[in-house]
This record gives sequence, C-alpha cells and structure tokens, in this order.
Amino acid sequence: MTDPRVPARRRQARPPPIVEGYDYAPVSMTAADNPQEYIDWSNEGQPATAPWRSANGAPAPKRVVPVDDTITADAAYRLASQGIAMLWHGDFQNARQILTALEHRTRPKPDRTERTTAELFYRYRQNRSHRARILGHLLIPLEGGNIIGLRRAPDVVSATVDAYGSITEASVVSLHEVLGTIGAHQWRTKGIPVAALNASVYPHYGTFFPVRSEYVGLVASAPLAAPKVAFDIGTGTGVLAAVLATRGVPRVVATDIEPRAVASARETVSRLKLTERVEVHLTSLFPDGRADLIVCNPPWIPATAHSLLDAAVYDPGSRMLKGFLAGVLGHLEPRGEVWLVLSDFAELVGLRSRDDLLKEIDAAGLRVIGALEAPAVHARATDTSDPLHAIRRNEVTSLWRLTAREPTT
Repeated sequence: MTDPRVPARRRQARPPPIVEGYDYAPVSMTAADNPQEYIDWSNEGQPATAPWRSANGAPAPKRVVPVDDTITADAAYRLASQGIAMLWHGDFQNARQILTALEHRTRPKPDRTERTTAELFYRYRQNRSHRARILGHLLIPLEGGNIIGLRRAPDVVSATVDAYGSITEASVVSLHEVLGTIGAHQWRTKGIPVAALNASVYPHYGTFFPVRSEYVGLVASAPLAAPKVAFDIGTGTGVLAAVLATRGVPRVVATDIEPRAVASARETVSRLKLTERVEVHLTSLFPDGRADLIVCNPPWIPATAHSLLDAAVYDPGSRMLKGFLAGVLGHLEPRGEVWLVLSDFAELVGLRSRDDLLKEIDAAGLRVIGALEAPAVHARATDTSDPLHAIRRNEVTSLWRLTAREPTT
C-alpha cells in the first residue's frame, strides 16, 4: 500500500457548505464532496501511506502503527487510549477477537450511585463517545475490488460497496465500521417490515432505519383533511411520505439533505409503486412552493452528533427543529396543517423543557390545535440492560398538530 506518488502530508478537508435555511453543517458529505484524506505509518522502517475511508464521517487517525497477531488486548487498549491507531497485518479472525476484547474493556461499569436523569444521560453519552473512539482505532486494509487483504477475511464486497462505493485503490478502514456495514447490509437485504404500509423497506447504509414504529403509526392515524399537496421534511427512508401517499394524498414532496437518504427514499417509493404520487428531492428543509400539510420528524435529542448515523437522532442546539419551525409558515397554504412528530426523550433527560418547545412553536407564529401520543414500544424501551432503560420506558412520542396563529387585532 506504499505509493511514492502520494504525498505523506495529510490533506485538510474543507468545511462543509452552508445550506440556506439549515444553519448547521451536515455531519457528513458524500465522498465526491470530500477531499481525500491519507494516513501514514512506518512499515519495517519504510514510510507507507494509503487513502483513509470512512462511510460514517470519522476523521483520519493522526498516528498509526502496524500490528499483527502477536499484540495482546491489553496492549491494544493502551495504544487506542493514547490515540494511536493500529493497522492490522495479521489474521482477520484474530483482529475480530481483539476488537471484541476492546468492546469488553469499554463497557460501562455497574454504577449504584443515585443520579439525576441528566447525569445518567451525560454518563451514557460519555461512554458511547469513549467506546467509539477506542473501537475506531483498529484498522484493516481494504484492497481494490472491496476485498479485505487479510487471511480468513469474509466476503464484504456487497456490504462495503453499499457504504463506500467501489474501491479501486488500496485503502484503510476501521474494522468496527466494516462490521457495521455488514450488519446494515443484512438489514437491507432482509428488509424492515412497516405495518402501516403492509410492506418492507430496504434502507441504504447511513439512513436511519424505521425500527421505531411509534412515529409511523401516528402519521398513519392522525386526522387527515384531504390535502392536495403534502411535504415530508427530512424524509430518511421515505416511510412517512409513502404513508401519506397510501392515505390518499395526491402529491407528496419529500426532502432530505443526505444523498444516501434521498437514494433510499426514491427506492422505497419505487418499490411501493408510488412514483406518480411521491417525488424526492435533495435539498435542505423545504422544497419550492407551498403545501396544505407539512410533516417533519426531526432528530429528537438536542445534543452533538458524533457520526453520520447519530445525525438522525441528535440535533445540536435543536437547530433543525428551530429552522423547520421558523420557516414552515412560508411554505404552508392558508388554513394548512403542520405535523411535528417528536419524542419527549429530551424533556425526560432535561435537555429541553415542554415550555421551551411551546415557546418555539409560538415564536414561529403557530398554535397547537391537537396532539396524538404514542408510548414507547421500541426494543430499547424494554431492554433492562440499557443504562437509560428507566428513561426510555417512560418515553412518549407526540404528533403535534399545528396551524397558523390567528393575527391579533
């Protein structure tokens, strides 16, 4: 993987573009938008370099050392804790064993201290960040043709093409991320059943999987006043747009800022034979024009997103939520409705109060005309091993029905 034509100096990625109406930079851009990053290391005294690839927006590690089957789990953990990434040159299955050992070492220890919900959430996020950092420091080579260049390596061609595209140049990737692409590919192959559609969807890598049925069920059951046009903002896999179309909305315009989500939504629409009713656009927040109904299920936790996958859940400073509310009246037909679908998880952990939400709604010139609620039925709400189980089991997802506030006289 040494290439004397490639400069050893690591190139700096330019900042992501500012998108009108969406006042924070996306966590990730497509590979075509990102200048290539490289990692450097020494191989038996000789300088080596290779392109760095991350489908999840992780930056290239700054320090890399080659390791093989002789390294112990304790030594690997010490290196990762010091911020030193390890490029594996041994057997693939042995690398997986080391990664498993690192996972064990990053699991949170039992904590019997009485803590507030905010403290529990902070500790949870702190551990997740530490875990991601440690596990991301074990690297493997991904050769041209999307083949792992290690002994006893599995066939990952289909899974990694989904995540990275076709690899033509020997590169370096995170083993933990590659295993994630395998799991995502299995989900994509199998499909995720959506009861409201009586069908399955097949998400692309990096798109939020619709495994939380609460928000889909709310959109499927809310009173619908025969809108002619509906917008689905931040469509993800396109599930909500498809639900609206199957409920009889003649034209649905879905948008997303992430190219992989747009590709996933278009595939969902095509599979369900809804292309005559639903169109999907790559844009920030709102498409051109106005709609009788505007639906948005934004990320529900106002905290920093550490990865592309986090961006579907974490909305730093509630910026997408605020941007949506601030701009929605400019795209809403007179007497139209806004459906804001939002979990109260942020309220339960003290990151946002109900009053804060209602003040944002009021400041946007909107008023609440009704609300539907659904208790948590997703798997994590019943997982007693989850450090946040006590919070998740009380989580409620609401569909807020909003309309323009009557002007005061």
